[in-house]
Amino acid sequence: MKLNAGIITSKLAETKAFYTDVLGFGVTFENEFYLLMHTPGHTSEFSFLLPDHPSQQPLFQPAFAGHGVYLTIEVDDVDTLYEEIRNKGVDIKIAIRDEPWGDRHFAIQDPNGIGIDLVKYSGQ
Repeated sequence: MKLNAGIITSKLAETKAFYTDVLGFGVTFENEFYLLMHTPGHTSEFSFLLPDHPSQQPLFQPAFAGHGVYLTIEVDDVDTLYEEIRNKGVDIKIAIRDEPWGDRHFAIQDPNGIGIDLVKYSGQ
């Protein structure tokens, strides 16, 4: 089984730019209403779909409301990534920190309002 989460958004261009420029994602496939992106190393994919597109059934037409969703992206070197993203001028929503349970992380937000937690899990 393989999971591919998707967000319905009118911000395809902004989303593509954010994930490629800030996080180094690649484009697996795209057309005028759909964008499928992959993480560096092609280990995971994430898709975006225009709202109200006539090719889609009603279940897949309403746009994402901009809250209530987050992504966690596990990385090997969270400190280096933090500096790289900060140097790109990206708004850091949660500064890098260590949690009592041992994880080290920081958070940013994509153009759709999705919180992205970039984390180095403890014990790794």
